[in-house]
Amino acid sequence: MAGVRQEDGPGGLPFLIVDTERCQARLSLYGAHLCGWTPAGQTTSAIFLSPRATFTPGKAIRGGVPVCFPWFANHPTDRTKPAHGFARTRTWELGETTRADDGDVRVTLHLASDAETHQFWPADFTASLSFTLGTSLGMTFECENTGRSELTYEIALHTYLAVGNVEQAHIGGLERTRFIDKVDGGKQKMSGAEPLIPRGDVDRVFLDTAAPCTVDDPVLGRRITVTKRGSPSTVVWNPGRDKGLAIADLGEAWQRFVCVESANCAPHAVRLKPRARHAMTATLEVEPLT
Repeated sequence: MAGVRQEDGPGGLPFLIVDTERCQARLSLYGAHLCGWTPAGQTTSAIFLSPRATFTPGKAIRGGVPVCFPWFANHPTDRTKPAHGFARTRTWELGETTRADDGDVRVTLHLASDAETHQFWPADFTASLSFTLGTSLGMTFECENTGRSELTYEIALHTYLAVGNVEQAHIGGLERTRFIDKVDGGKQKMSGAEPLIPRGDVDRVFLDTAAPCTVDDPVLGRRITVTKRGSPSTVVWNPGRDKGLAIADLGEAWQRFVCVESANCAPHAVRLKPRARHAMTATLEVEPLT
């Protein structure tokens, strides 16, 4: 297809490369992991990828949009299981790839339960992650319960947004919203009336919110807007200087991103009866900061 090609990327991992008049993007089948997206009119990716990211089977890629499924953060009862689940370290199956009339590229990737996933999670499921890659970015995660009993899962699209300096970025849309402060022992708090400026270690799960979020970046002179559907929780994360420097595959680059994640986690975990489905969509748009 014109503007789309497959190639082996770093570490021999399989990638799709999109290069059209509407955007440039890099997507790995490993983890269904979007590693970069630069819409027309921008000179740098709106998605941050750590310069120290490793591309090794069995390890998660630092940056991009990791898929946290079927649990978020540490497993609730078994810390020996991988943080953020297994989806981000599995190779997904490439499904349909099409070019729409407007020039957007649409890609769908699939993951299904098997003997390996059952070692971590007994549920039977099929999941898909669909991308619409153009002047805006659309991501839809859908899960179907293919088993005979109800299942419960968490999902987060752990989106690393690229910024010039995280401590100068302003995140709007989460004012006066209840959140779990994971830096302060999981206490529930209420955010203030002003936009959030991530300074220091910030790890918050905002609850009961479907509101769009804006990230105003005065250094790069742009605003990234994140809208979502089917997602009542939003996660904001940046480790700050001390923790960031201690992360081997991040280091000094901690300053160059903030995660604003569309999610269903904590009290908003998804419960599906047999043959039921749930879909969650996140959309990103970039515009000049005026």
